[in-house]
Amino acid sequence: MSLVPSLRRLGSATLAGVLVMALAACGDAGPDAPAETNAPVATTPMADETAFVSVTDVEPTILVDARYYGEHNFLGTRVAGYEAPRCLLTKQAAAALAAVQRELQPMNLSLKTYDCYRPQRAVDHFVAWAKDLGDVKMKKEFYPAVDKANLFRDGYIAEKSGHSRGSTVDLAIVALPAADPEPYRDGDPLRECFLPTEQRFRDNILDFGTGYDCFDPAAHTANPAVGGTQRAVRALLTELMEEHGFTNLAEEWWHFTLKDEPFPKTFFDFPVR
Repeated sequence: MSLVPSLRRLGSATLAGVLVMALAACGDAGPDAPAETNAPVATTPMADETAFVSVTDVEPTILVDARYYGEHNFLGTRVAGYEAPRCLLTKQAAAALAAVQRELQPMNLSLKTYDCYRPQRAVDHFVAWAKDLGDVKMKKEFYPAVDKANLFRDGYIAEKSGHSRGSTVDLAIVALPAADPEPYRDGDPLRECFLPTEQRFRDNILDFGTGYDCFDPAAHTANPAVGGTQRAVRALLTELMEEHGFTNLAEEWWHFTLKDEPFPKTFFDFPVR
């Protein structure tokens, strides 16, 4: 069952009505996006950045929460290559994302991006962090049930990321008007990312069942243990993104790649600025 045509007919539907339709569609499974890879593929250190745009220049209403520009992420520090809190994507991916946003606006909903284009130097930072087994500063929130020594084996960290090709985005849906997320300060007590929404870090997104960047099976998009409203919310995001040309990574409900990405074998390294 495709819920997108029904959503269009609803116009300014209530969130409850939207979630009922999404829940009815939960049995549908779309194709998986290509997984992150350790395969050796040439990286382009710098590039013609005119192929990339800021998402908010294309659609100013999309919310941006640049997690790797700040400290509230699984490393607990700003990541190499993030010089500004921006969401950069290829022009094709940004246009497709803007189309998804236009679908959500009549329902008083909005996209919120967490990460978009990711420089190769940021991926290298992830790899170096993963090899430092003594740095478990953010373990309790982001990988509470995973031994850090197994992050490569379990596929949570890899030497290459689709984000570096410029057409992959991590995102969620927010109800409007958007509430302020809980502020994070270095050293704040951490709570497990898979706890109930009222107990984990208070983001301002709909309840997807886990927080962003939760290294846990609970974050797998079609995890059968996730039900009710959380499953419906995941179905809503997944179907809208697929309708506009993206595919989901099965292990991460927030991760989508444009199927017809313009640079399928090029990993860029210019900074986000």
